[in-house]
Amino acid sequence: MNELAANPSPLFSYAVLVIIIVVAFIAWFFVNRASVRASEQIQLLETLLEEQKKQNALLRRLADAQSDTAPKDVQEEDEKRDFIRLIPER
Repeated sequence: MNELAANPSPLFSYAVLVIIIVVAFIAWFFVNRASVRASEQIQLLETLLEEQKKQNALLRRLADAQSDTAPKDVQEEDEKRDFIRLIPER
C-alpha cells in the first residue's frame, strides 16, 4: 500500500491512457460523421447529375423537333447569320 502512495506514476499513466482513448473516440466520431455527410452529398450530386442528363436529352429532342419543322428559308438565313457572326467586324 505504501508503494502506491510513494510512486504515483502507474496511476498517472493509466489516467493518460484513458484520456488518450477518450480523445481518440471523440476524433473518430467527428471523422466518421464527416464521412457520412460527404457520402450523402456525393449521392445527392450523382442524383442531380442524372436529372440534368435527362433534362439535356429532353432539350435536345425538343430542339431537334423544332429544327425539323422550321422552313428551309429560315434555316438558310440562320446559316448565313452564323457565317456572318464568325467574321469579326473591322
